[in-house]
Amino acid sequence: MRQLFEIFYQLIERTSTDFIRYLYNEIHWESRLIAITGARGTGKTTLVLQYIKNNYTAYSSEALYASLDNIWFTTHSLLDLADEFHKMGGKALFLDEVHKYPTWSIEIKNIYDSYPDMKIVFTGSSMLEIHKGEADLSRRAAVFHLPGLSFREFLDFEYGYKTASFPLTELLSRHVEIAINIGKSLKPLVAFKEYLSFGYFPFYKEDKQLYHEKLLATLNTILDVDLPATERIDYYSIGRIKKLFAILSQLVPCIPNISALSKELGVTRISLLNYLFYLKKAQALLLLDKEASGIKQLAKPEKIYLGNTNYAYALGGDKTDIGNVRETFFFNQMQVKHNITYSSKVDFTVDETYHFEVGGKNKTKQQLSGVNNGYLALDSIEIGFGNEIPLWIFGLAY
Repeated sequence: MRQLFEIFYQLIERTSTDFIRYLYNEIHWESRLIAITGARGTGKTTLVLQYIKNNYTAYSSEALYASLDNIWFTTHSLLDLADEFHKMGGKALFLDEVHKYPTWSIEIKNIYDSYPDMKIVFTGSSMLEIHKGEADLSRRAAVFHLPGLSFREFLDFEYGYKTASFPLTELLSRHVEIAINIGKSLKPLVAFKEYLSFGYFPFYKEDKQLYHEKLLATLNTILDVDLPATERIDYYSIGRIKKLFAILSQLVPCIPNISALSKELGVTRISLLNYLFYLKKAQALLLLDKEASGIKQLAKPEKIYLGNTNYAYALGGDKTDIGNVRETFFFNQMQVKHNITYSSKVDFTVDETYHFEVGGKNKTKQQLSGVNNGYLALDSIEIGFGNEIPLWIFGLAY
């Protein structure tokens, strides 16, 4: 156990609190059992270490962080750790990468029930379903999901420019004022172009030149490692899922032909829909549905997009379609706080109330004719007017 504390102390020493993700202030840290899910590279580990650094005495045994893929757990159980930690006077246990530990859910439930004075915070893959483990923790745990950086967070992370997030109603009514204020400090269109290419995952700062290569390698690891750790799926199916993603990445945004895709992959319709569902959970794809009814595993999506704009540039390079990028950005940013659904008249409907067409600065209002609460989200404009709103403004939603 000493080696776990040594690693923990070293990690805390290296953890900066200069930039903190938006979710930090939304998590109910007072809860006894907290789950934080998110794709690889979104910053879950850093978020947890920042909380420990800000709230517990340095180098004490009050709190302990441990990654469950550590070799220590090949000869010790999670229950062993909790028991020994509790006897030392431990108060808060932070467990990372729980999906790497086969019996994580039942052991966390046992710890929760056996040590009522201990706080447990655990993180896992975006594919982790808290209610699907051997022990259903959904009724006990406060669950939070960490997406990639918003454009607003990128402005802070890359440029040190801090601005509040805004609810959609304010983005629609105050967009001119917001744009003018931000424009006094930086050039939003320059920053926006950077963000679209490399600003979604915080690890871009490690090496911008190799970011796209690492991004695709990370996605590969999600499908090779995280997917089998959270779903009962064989190697054959993983190969088919990768092929499906490769096919769709050349077509997006697209209205999927499920029959044709099933035939090309040599799988059943149900298997194909399951594969789409897995790619959505991996945040590799965004699936646009007719109705906002949560995650539906076997429903055919109306339209398919890449999970974020960085994937578009990593896969397409100089040939990346800007129309695809614009729509992907809007969907990706708005879906964190809102229900986004398909519309036969416009590109997106938000919360069944607001209707959006996304395009370049010369896009006309023709498709908004006869549409109530209709707006244009326009690229390449710094300041909008009326219901014509700069596309980048929608990156301030979280």
